[in-house]
Amino acid sequence: MPSSAAAPVETSLARIAAEVASVLDRLVAEPGDLERVLDVLTEADRVFVLGAGRSGSALRMTAMRLMHLGLDVHVVGETTTPAIRAGDALLTASGSGTTPAIVRAAETAAAVGARIAAITTASDSPLAAAADALVVIPAAAKLDRSATASAQYAGALFEQVVVLVGDAVFDALWQRSGLDADDLWPRHANLE
Repeated sequence: MPSSAAAPVETSLARIAAEVASVLDRLVAEPGDLERVLDVLTEADRVFVLGAGRSGSALRMTAMRLMHLGLDVHVVGETTTPAIRAGDALLTASGSGTTPAIVRAAETAAAVGARIAAITTASDSPLAAAADALVVIPAAAKLDRSATASAQYAGALFEQVVVLVGDAVFDALWQRSGLDADDLWPRHANLE
């Protein structure tokens, strides 16, 4: 439990911003398969998005933006999500790369001929092994309490960067598309 003389929120914001900036700088310097992720998504007939917990929430944001771009996107687990098939893509995130449901979904996707784009901290994980395009985020995994890669709690840095990588993927695809904001706007939710 934190001490009663807790640090101000501004201190936390500065620490979080510094950690995120450090990870993003490393991703810019060594982007890995980020360009391949773009290809996997644009070449897919349909895109399926899957993550558990906060990683799943982060990827739902990406799913929405990809839909705004005009991709046929489904969030795994929703009642209207169809079966994945050859020609589709699975975009997934798991800090550990070992989350059983995520790994099983990636194996199922691969077995039917879909391609997998995975975001993880663990390049040697089962999820990484299944991926056609792999983005390794240099952040602490959920169970890393060493405060070496991040002083934040339980994989928060990974999840924050997943949001930003998702936005960067969307933005890069949008720039490639030649569409402007007015072209995307009609797909924005109007039942809010």
